Amino acid sequence: MSPAASCPPKPLAGLKVVELGTLIAGPFASRLLAEFGAEVVKIESPDGGDPLRKWRKLYEGTSLWWFVQSRNKQSVTVNLKHLQGRDIVRKLVAEADIVVENFRPGVMEKLGLSWEELSALNPGLVMLRLSGFGQTGPYKDQPGFGAVGESMGGLRYITGFADRPPVRTGISIGDSIAALWGVFGTLMALRHKEVQGGKGQVVDVALYEAIFAMMESLVPEFDVFGFVRERTGNIMPGITPSNTHKTRDGKFVTIGANGDAIFQRLMRALGREDLATDPGLADNAGRDGRRDEVYALIDAWVAGLDEAELLAKLEAAEVPASRVYSVADMFADPQFLAREMIQSARLPDGKDFKVPGIVPKLSATPGGTEWLGPGLGEHTEAVLTRLGYDAEAIAALREAGAI
Repeated sequence: MSPAASCPPKPLAGLKVVELGTLIAGPFASRLLAEFGAEVVKIESPDGGDPLRKWRKLYEGTSLWWFVQSRNKQSVTVNLKHLQGRDIVRKLVAEADIVVENFRPGVMEKLGLSWEELSALNPGLVMLRLSGFGQTGPYKDQPGFGAVGESMGGLRYITGFADRPPVRTGISIGDSIAALWGVFGTLMALRHKEVQGGKGQVVDVALYEAIFAMMESLVPEFDVFGFVRERTGNIMPGITPSNTHKTRDGKFVTIGANGDAIFQRLMRALGREDLATDPGLADNAGRDGRRDEVYALIDAWVAGLDEAELLAKLEAAEVPASRVYSVADMFADPQFLAREMIQSARLPDGKDFKVPGIVPKLSATPGGTEWLGPGLGEHTEAVLTRLGYDAEAIAALREAGAI
């Protein structure tokens, strides 16, 4: 991490964000804003804070995921069940540009922090609301985690092999995609306010819709042809060849040679000039009709080569390909290192460790990591002091259980 003073200004510098949420979708959205300069005040319960602090691999009692998910954020502990605690939130919202929340619909209203109440305090406010099913509709009050959104939105149905049950992707992709849509919508709402004047609005993101929006041609294919896309493993029906193959030394390599000219180059790399010039394989439709033949040929060729030799041949032939990377591969890969996607940081006890770099790359105003996920309530006193509370008032809030 570079010192903040040596970094150019970030594009979202000056934006103030209040984060009311836990775990993944809401906090990931505000993480992205924080990485690009927004001032994010994360409201946490005094009773343990965000559960993500204890998820997956822990280092001295704190999740390593937490340190990344909450980088550049300020942690303020507030008891939202306490009247004085909610007053603190209202004071923060009054000066904020954005509120991010991912409670179940109705919770903010029960707390007296509804959109109507908060926008009355701050007419320019943009409120990002992430939930399983959105703020309206017959399912809105149901709990809906990312797994539910991935299932209802169509992703899990088409993920995996046809002869096995649907599978998850290995990460919480539904929450993360919803967060990305949320940031996109929030920045559009800010742009609308800037250009057309004055008032903010609600950005309503449902997890199932965030996934559904990524489903390519699923809807028109069903409507026009009655076609239901099914699980097809590693291949892409209608787009051939594109598959993952096992090498002689037991590694896996993905080869995407579904472009007409690329397929010809691949066949020449295999020594099959006859197939490179075969009119029946000149386009995707023809190749897909002979899919089993094409894949059997590539499988046999790959199985006779070690990974390094295979990748060298594919690179020489200008055929898109990649080993299937583990995280260990990423740590050693020159492309990851050249693009600063594996960055150095330091844990609270001084131990050096690695964190993922920032995406996307902006040439003039890049994002960055200024500090890692903070301790629970680390910024409470500083933020309350800025809001006008003196030491005696802060002590009284602690005594009352509001913070």
